[in-house]
Amino acid sequence: MSRTVLCRKYNKELPALTSAPFPGPAGEDILNNVSQQAWAEWTEHQTRLINEKHLNMMDLDARKYLTEQRSKFLSGEDFDKADGYVPENKQ
Repeated sequence: MSRTVLCRKYNKELPALTSAPFPGPAGEDILNNVSQQAWAEWTEHQTRLINEKHLNMMDLDARKYLTEQRSKFLSGEDFDKADGYVPENKQ
């Protein structure tokens, strides 16, 4: 049986990640409080932000910005959207 967590973003029990997405306290917090679904949605959104805002991941300010946006996204707060992004019409 897979492990579940009370997902911070959706405020309900959902399947958990199988391992921390990165080392350290922030990774452990995500492992214990964020669902697979919310993490997958974040990684898609993060990619859109990097691409649409032309973020350079070697730039410390860009990494800080993404860390702030990740926290907001996974906590259900208002977060930045990618300029010009139009969701796919899935019919």
